[in-house]
Amino acid sequence: MTPTEQIRIFGFTRYGGAEVQRHLTVPAPQLRPGTVLIRLRAAGVNPGDVKVRNGENRRFPVEFPMAMGREAAGTVLAADPASGFRPGEPVFGSCAAGTGALGEQTLLDAAQTARVPHGVGAEQAACIPVAIGTAWDALGELRVGSGDTLVVLGAGGGVGSHAVILGCHLGARVLGVASGAKHDLVTGLGAEHVSAGQGWDGAVKNLVPHGGFAVIDTVGADTLRTAAALMRSPERIRSAADPALARRLGGSGITRHRTTAVYGRLAQMLALGTLRCVIDTVRSFEDAASAVATIETGHGAGRTVVTG
Repeated sequence: MTPTEQIRIFGFTRYGGAEVQRHLTVPAPQLRPGTVLIRLRAAGVNPGDVKVRNGENRRFPVEFPMAMGREAAGTVLAADPASGFRPGEPVFGSCAAGTGALGEQTLLDAAQTARVPHGVGAEQAACIPVAIGTAWDALGELRVGSGDTLVVLGAGGGVGSHAVILGCHLGARVLGVASGAKHDLVTGLGAEHVSAGQGWDGAVKNLVPHGGFAVIDTVGADTLRTAAALMRSPERIRSAADPALARRLGGSGITRHRTTAVYGRLAQMLALGTLRCVIDTVRSFEDAASAVATIETGHGAGRTVVTG
């Protein structure tokens, strides 16, 4: 690989809506200390990626032209020797600062990268850093376990569906609030489905009249406010959608633990079959715009993945 090598990305050159995103030819990313360079095999697409593109979320540094996406899986091309990763290994992880996932080559943060174990596909692995990892971290903060009741707001989406799976795995009773169209998905994951829309709060109150439940929120706004009003202990709210509102209600956002150890543990759970990965939509790199459009509708069931 030479400094003049060019690759294609699906990204944006300025903040804005869908009109600013497209395939671009740019210089290949260059390995730097603390990073791993991979040839892309799969990347997850998340609602947060749209917020970065729109400029709504500027916590993540952006260096234009910027590839969309924050999580990827692929084959190591080169790695910081101190990372322990070697060319040819299958890995997955979070993108290095200022870089994105949707490119023929992608730069990962070595401290947030793990090997893909045997029996786990690249598409599955690419779903771990954002959605599965967020659900895992939220459950850990809430200390959800046997005997607990967990209400998941937006149980059919990427974070929500995996919060259902992991909550059930930990022994909790899980109520999944999602549209009627996602009834079979939510019940198939092990939760009791509560149909979103008018009257969902009454259904939850009937199922848990004492209000003793925890909440993982992926919806925010009035849905989160309504849930908090039903709770005996609103400090047991963790919101991926609206951390600021969650704090005002007595809960909080979700503190992420994006480490090799955490990612590796979740990958092993996938390999052992104790964790499922719910993938609804898979698109090719050439059709990345369609994958982003699926996310923007807000009606996807589970994860949306782009393959390299």
